Amino acid sequence: MSRRSNIVALGLAIVLIMTVAGIVLAVVRAARGDGGGLGLGGRIALIEVDGVLGDDRKYLEQIRRLRENRAVKGYVLAINSPGGVVGPAQSLYRELKRLREEDGLPVVASIAGAGASGGYYVALAADSIFALPGSITGSIGVLLEVPNASELMDRVGVSVEVVKSAEQKDAGSPFRPLTPADREMLSNVVMDLYEQFVQVVAEERNLDPGTVRELADGRILSGRQALEYGLIDRIGNLNDALAAAGRMAGLGERPKIIRPPRERITLLDVILGRAPATAALARLAHSIGEWRGPRLLFAVPY
Repeated sequence: MSRRSNIVALGLAIVLIMTVAGIVLAVVRAARGDGGGLGLGGRIALIEVDGVLGDDRKYLEQIRRLRENRAVKGYVLAINSPGGVVGPAQSLYRELKRLREEDGLPVVASIAGAGASGGYYVALAADSIFALPGSITGSIGVLLEVPNASELMDRVGVSVEVVKSAEQKDAGSPFRPLTPADREMLSNVVMDLYEQFVQVVAEERNLDPGTVRELADGRILSGRQALEYGLIDRIGNLNDALAAAGRMAGLGERPKIIRPPRERITLLDVILGRAPATAALARLAHSIGEWRGPRLLFAVPY
């Protein structure tokens, strides 16, 4: 063979090896359940809702990607959250409910250590809710936190001049105490959100709204108590929830699991603050910056 023929043969061999390697990698990723578009048989998607709910963007992106995967035949929510900000809890509940109503796929929630207030709100999107006997759940209600640093500012001799378009435009500002009118206005908002929470519990759990209001006094409940009141369906752990979702999806009691794809971190992500560590610091700084105003929470305050 001529030198040119050898080079062409070597190039073709390299292309063939790279193609085969790519196919093998795709098959391995699908077998491991890394969230790609290729799937080997039906799978149950596992979404972990962990910690305080302050931002829904990560979960919305996870769900979007999983919905694009035709191998996903059902979902399990692994919840360990005391709740958090009202908006993200409602957003996540809304998106998860779409999986049931629009995609027609089973959704099962598993409450571990805690699934209270906003964490429980998210669980209400499921067809069935599992919890452990000692799980902390319930805490149906709304919390409004309004910081007040006016006395401290008076002591150090600092004041803030405010120019506003209306009397209650700065209601909840940390630079002055609440007036009776402020309290009435903010209480109306809290009670409206409270009624929204009660309505969702009543609809999803098939309970009378009056019965829900009796339970919705902010009290926390154990998993066993929640079962007695009809707020959950079964006592069980994550494996029990996966088995239930597998049965509902026709995949048996030991279904294969797929998780949301892992984030790939590049140098540009680190520089721009998109890496997990730097992003977490950015969120913390943002939360501190937001603390100057009131926060509406579906959350356990301890």
